[in-house]
Amino acid sequence: MAAGWRQLKAAVLAVCLCLCLMLTACSGGGPLSGNYVEDTVAVADTLLATIALSADDPGRSEAETSARALINDYMARYRPQPKVNGLASFTTMQTALNSLAGHYTNYPNRPVPDALRDRVSKELKKAETGVVRGA
Repeated sequence: MAAGWRQLKAAVLAVCLCLCLMLTACSGGGPLSGNYVEDTVAVADTLLATIALSADDPGRSEAETSARALINDYMARYRPQPKVNGLASFTTMQTALNSLAGHYTNYPNRPVPDALRDRVSKELKKAETGVVRGA
């Protein structure tokens, strides 16, 4: 009898897990809208605000963690899209995001160095300008 209950519990747990996974997969793409132009501007603005935080800002760590997730979401959504990934704005954005993600991965507790901050800021602004113009 006990073996039957264990099998029933395992089956119910498996069904619940499958339902959770299906619902998660069918839910929206998180903070991204699916509109390339709007998402690129929003991601660029968010990242510019994040890298502008001072080293002693109490919210910096949380902002950087959110930025990493946003970078991953953005790249996962737009890298596989041939209509988008050939645009100059996407290439510039990808360069900035790769640089920033690399820093956050390799130096998670350190603020973004000035040279990297300046370069990433320029690239994000250039991508933002390009995407608004349609490039």
